[in-house]
Amino acid sequence: MKTLESYVLGSWTAGTTAGATLVNPATEEPLATASTAGIDMAAVVHHAREVGGPPLRALGFRERARRLKALSKAIHEHREELLDISTANAGTTRGDAKFDVDGCTGTLAAYAHWGESLEEGDVLADGPGEQLGRTSRFWGQHLLVPKEGVAVHINAFNFPAWNMGEKMACALLAGMPVIEKPGTPTAMLAWRIAQIVVASELFPEGSFQVLAGSAGDLLDHMGAQDCLAFTGSSKTGAKLRGHPNLVRNNVHVNIEADSLNAAVLGADVAVDAETFGLFLENVARDMTQKTGQKCTAVRRIFVPADRVTEVRDELVARLGRIQVGDPASRETNMGPLASEQQLHDVRAGIERFTRDAAVATGGNAPVHDKGYYVAPTLMVANDAEADCFHEFEVFGPCATILPYSGEAAEAVRLVNLGGGGLVASLYSNDRDWTNAVFRGIAPWHGRVWVASDRVAEQTLPPGTVLPASIHGGPGRAGGGAELGGLRGLEPYLQRVALQGFQGWIEKSFPSGA
Repeated sequence: MKTLESYVLGSWTAGTTAGATLVNPATEEPLATASTAGIDMAAVVHHAREVGGPPLRALGFRERARRLKALSKAIHEHREELLDISTANAGTTRGDAKFDVDGCTGTLAAYAHWGESLEEGDVLADGPGEQLGRTSRFWGQHLLVPKEGVAVHINAFNFPAWNMGEKMACALLAGMPVIEKPGTPTAMLAWRIAQIVVASELFPEGSFQVLAGSAGDLLDHMGAQDCLAFTGSSKTGAKLRGHPNLVRNNVHVNIEADSLNAAVLGADVAVDAETFGLFLENVARDMTQKTGQKCTAVRRIFVPADRVTEVRDELVARLGRIQVGDPASRETNMGPLASEQQLHDVRAGIERFTRDAAVATGGNAPVHDKGYYVAPTLMVANDAEADCFHEFEVFGPCATILPYSGEAAEAVRLVNLGGGGLVASLYSNDRDWTNAVFRGIAPWHGRVWVASDRVAEQTLPPGTVLPASIHGGPGRAGGGAELGGLRGLEPYLQRVALQGFQGWIEKSFPSGA
């Protein structure tokens, strides 16, 4: 059994106690232990700030971008090994493992591309300059300058590769050293990637550290120049946001949390329309990809009341073709949940929902004798307005059909009962309906994905997080945002308004002219 060491203070360090045990969720076989016991978290933070920060910032945007590009290639060289680790420790099929690992390397490469387009140096202009006085001699220019702190990244268990890669791509390009803390149950993949990062020697010592196990008292040592980015449950996010030291020092906190994502079928979509086929395909994919353990997975399926039976039967047929089993088998379409706790939580959620919904397929019946398996579960709500569907997320291969009238106003009202989401997907060829629903739900969502026959053959699924678009959302979804092209650098940079003689400003910061 492996011992996952942390890379801190310039060396690989094992915890002084055994810590958590990581298992294969398909077989329940123990694979590794992870512990940070005995690690001096204050020293880890100091090492990042004082040892890692100055040389990282000195590289400038373009050089950091070139190193991100090289890092993407270095990780990709180990792709087959990483896919195997994902299957063993996270229970992913090969396709789901690719989704995670390729998402990591692809995002690193994307930020390398954007970074190479920036000016040399480490300061970005934020919009054009402005005349502030009677003449243009007295000038103002907003700039984004590097912070002198550390980025702490507390990542989720469901995407151990991509979640770490997308966060550190933005922070390292911005010039901020990182301390990565992967979700412990599936940390073997992130740990192996961390080994590749360290061995590459692409970034200065201290600019990358990783904790295999608990974060301990790490947050107690963060200050005003630091940044915390968290992906996970809204309950944990709220706890972190209220951490006394983070509040006291006004540490920048970015949270990406639960989301009761909605898919809405317009009443105009005919059964033979390309949009209808895409609707069924995307809903079934979202329910089963990564065993439904995606923050962008659809949880609420809004269907015109007179189409519910038709949609239910079509989805039941599609889900019935999903082979649930050993993720290492080529015949398997969906593997187990990532951990025993996940299995417990998903089963409890299904049981809770059956008080207000009828199970169309799936449910809590055992799938295999060993492993953390649950069947794809589709439910049909008795009442679309029942609180549980808009307040509680079953983080697994589960979704509920919610009947509605087909009218835009009702769709808006019901979708927004979710309290804020990462992504909502709309399926319609009716421009007026689509406009009305978009305008109504946009304030409550970070992303709205729209399908019609015009784009049915061109779209990427709504559950795919793309580095060019922001990932985050208001309210229940955490109130934060990541990615979005160069917008993803902003949490790690300080916006400052520079005021003075125009000639000096434009000469000193020509990109801001």
